[in-house]
Amino acid sequence: MSVDTPADADAFDALLLHFARTVFLDKPPRRIGVAVSGGGDSMALLHLYARLAQDDGFEVAAVTVDHGLRSDAVAEAAHVARFCKAAGISHDTLRWEGWDGKGNLMAAARTARYRLIADWAHARGIGAVVLGHTADDQAENFLIRLARKSGPDGLAGMDVRFERHGITWARPLWQQSRKDLRDYLRRHGVAWIDDPTNEDDTYERSRVRKALVELEALGITADVLKSVGVTMRATKDALDYYARIEAAKYIRQEHGDLVLHLAQTDPLPMEMRRRLWRAMLPWVSGASYPPRNTALFEAIHGLSAEGNTTVGGCLITRKGEMWRVTREYNAVADLIGPTTAIWDNRWQLSGPHADDLKVRALGDGIADCPGWRDTGLPRASLLATPAVWRGDTLIAAPIAGLSNGWTAQIVADFHEEAFAH
Repeated sequence: MSVDTPADADAFDALLLHFARTVFLDKPPRRIGVAVSGGGDSMALLHLYARLAQDDGFEVAAVTVDHGLRSDAVAEAAHVARFCKAAGISHDTLRWEGWDGKGNLMAAARTARYRLIADWAHARGIGAVVLGHTADDQAENFLIRLARKSGPDGLAGMDVRFERHGITWARPLWQQSRKDLRDYLRRHGVAWIDDPTNEDDTYERSRVRKALVELEALGITADVLKSVGVTMRATKDALDYYARIEAAKYIRQEHGDLVLHLAQTDPLPMEMRRRLWRAMLPWVSGASYPPRNTALFEAIHGLSAEGNTTVGGCLITRKGEMWRVTREYNAVADLIGPTTAIWDNRWQLSGPHADDLKVRALGDGIADCPGWRDTGLPRASLLATPAVWRGDTLIAAPIAGLSNGWTAQIVADFHEEAFAH
């Protein structure tokens, strides 16, 4: 909305407070976390929830993630800490040190940020975290994904609410512009720090922001792109609804594998086939996103009636009309952790845990599982299942028939989780 007079400003503030109060619908949590970088959008969000907490009597805690990628991040976190101290708000800075120099840095940082904040929230009894994404963020995402030839999924607007890592996340500012939020901060005397990378053309998002200014002359504004994104979100939700129905018909879950029975003659539109594949691969691999369409369909169409291929950390095996998707052993061969932790983002082990026991892929240990053939699972599937080891000694391989008091369960059923987001 336009904020031209004090009355307009009061109305705008009331609107922001309304969205912040109602973003959780009928289940407002009593402890809310606010993810704050120190930039204008997140500082407006923090100030807004500080006001709302006083009015409504809930608790607010702030968290900042320092990815260790910019020296300025330390000063930004300190700025947030000073504001929180003055406002009587708890604040923590989390540091990410997990970048190994491989893959997509921005995607890795985003994934790590959600995990770090979720762990922080769980430790403090916080059930919900709010994020400062705006209408401008949605417009930029739309253009970035349009350039990547995305379909409805990629062009869909952001979820206003979603679940991840056992935490509810919400975006109360999704309809607001950066300009209006900075005007809000000025009126309330709240300082913020602009990220210098926002003006660095090295980054794709910076170039897109500048392109949006030029597109306004054609009537393609951030608000227009936000509206298109909302339409695409509704389209995506409808397609997911029907894909869930088709998945129940064509896909069977076998422990950590998915088996698809689908012939060329089956009356299933190409878009539904695509959605089934894009749901199966992330579930099996534990990845946050499916592989790109080009890589996926090159792999699938490259298979003859009998054969196998790998894509996105998965092994795909075809026998006529039956397609089996299993975890690729090489993708988990070096993945080692405590038996109490979730392994490969999807397996939970139960048994006589001990500090000297570790969980890693079964691999060559299958030679010590005489009953593996009785499981009915292919050998290639079993190689990538979790096994309990003491050093180099195999203690248990529950999925391969060597239990010794241990069980292994997938933490999320495919048919319940695949189209949940």
